[in-house]
Amino acid sequence: MPHWFLAIEGVIGVGKTTLARMLAPALQARPLLERFEENPFLLYFYQDRARYAFPTQIFFLLSRYRQHQELAAHLEHGPVISDYMFAKDRLFARLNLTGDELALYEQLHQALAEKIPTPTLVLYLRADTDTLMARIALRDRPYERGMDRGYIERLRLAYEAFFATYPGPFLIIDATRNFVQDETVFQEILDQVRGALGLGPAPQPLPIFPAPRPAPPPSPDPLLQAWSDLTRTLEALQQALRRTPRDPVRIAQLIETCRTQLERISEKVKLAT
Repeated sequence: MPHWFLAIEGVIGVGKTTLARMLAPALQARPLLERFEENPFLLYFYQDRARYAFPTQIFFLLSRYRQHQELAAHLEHGPVISDYMFAKDRLFARLNLTGDELALYEQLHQALAEKIPTPTLVLYLRADTDTLMARIALRDRPYERGMDRGYIERLRLAYEAFFATYPGPFLIIDATRNFVQDETVFQEILDQVRGALGLGPAPQPLPIFPAPRPAPPPSPDPLLQAWSDLTRTLEALQQALRRTPRDPVRIAQLIETCRTQLERISEKVKLAT
């Protein structure tokens, strides 16, 4: 029987990954951390959100979907703590995409989301915009330098609206309190999580995770080939964006190819469900 699955959510810079790393050993759970640094469009997105929102969002959607495909297998062997929930992808898309791009995204997201495990519990880390901006500046990631305060505020409001209607169980955590430096604050959070999950104060036996499985052999499923084709197109688009001077015709062609491939993937996913 699958174990519990805890997801941690909140605005950029609120401390999701840090808390996930702290809770995982305390709750003897496997951490599942977002691989945001693999997105080749992220740096360009923060420089020009309108221009790079679509490829950035699609790359994240596919990356998060692939990562969550591994989740079901992990849950057979022990509990999992993730520093994000799959549903957050749609929140960002609705903030950054419009028109045909948003419509295409919604179609693909709807088909993929049906196969994603639902968190047993979500922790919503809440903080004010001043705190978020200070923490973003403190961690000093290159692509976050010069972060637009207005964007963070809109994102904060979007999270508030999301959790105002979220149907599943969740806890609101005051993330303005420093759970990294103050052990008492972390212990309070840990106790809340234990209580919400029904774990009690006593530590549980450490789960024994199996050795990583060898990669499965290539599947003849045409959907996998479609993913591969899209990945190659995204890589070509990344290279085109880095060239100086840029070739706008080539970039437009690659974006259109990406759109066509996404439509094909969406149709294949529908047939598979």
